[in-house]
Amino acid sequence: MVFLRFALKGGGSIVQGMSEPFYARGLHFTCRRCSRCCRFEPGFVFLSEEDLDVFTGGLGLKKTVFIERYCREVPINGNLRLSLKEKPNLDCIFWEEGGCRAYLYRPLQCRSYPFWHSNLVSPQRWDALKSSCPGVGKGRLHSREEIELFLRKRDEEPLINRR
Repeated sequence: MVFLRFALKGGGSIVQGMSEPFYARGLHFTCRRCSRCCRFEPGFVFLSEEDLDVFTGGLGLKKTVFIERYCREVPINGNLRLSLKEKPNLDCIFWEEGGCRAYLYRPLQCRSYPFWHSNLVSPQRWDALKSSCPGVGKGRLHSREEIELFLRKRDEEPLINRR
């Protein structure tokens, strides 16, 4: 479904379309720190400048050292996008027994999971996540506003392109 959001004077908005998004009343999710989203499969964790600042500040590293040690460049549409490296077994470079060793500094992509555009296209897509993520559909209720804040932040926080 396509929704058009129109800003109103005074800061409100209206949504035009056949109905509101399926998550209008919020969605339940609590990270169980099971690490299923961090391990066993290939993938990219793309970084923004803000992500890089948080990581380097939290780990006490210079950007050049952090990038050399923990990042790789991935060709995407003629650009080289900065992503976290993976270990040979496909685990995230920051995953170790017991979980993420950089959990407090993890990038927006990790912090906002599962509230990604691709997971919110339909209730069926959301429900399909339950088979791979034990926190989906359980735990804390995240409001529509909170979910849309994650979506907006991802749209507004550009990812690092190196060329």
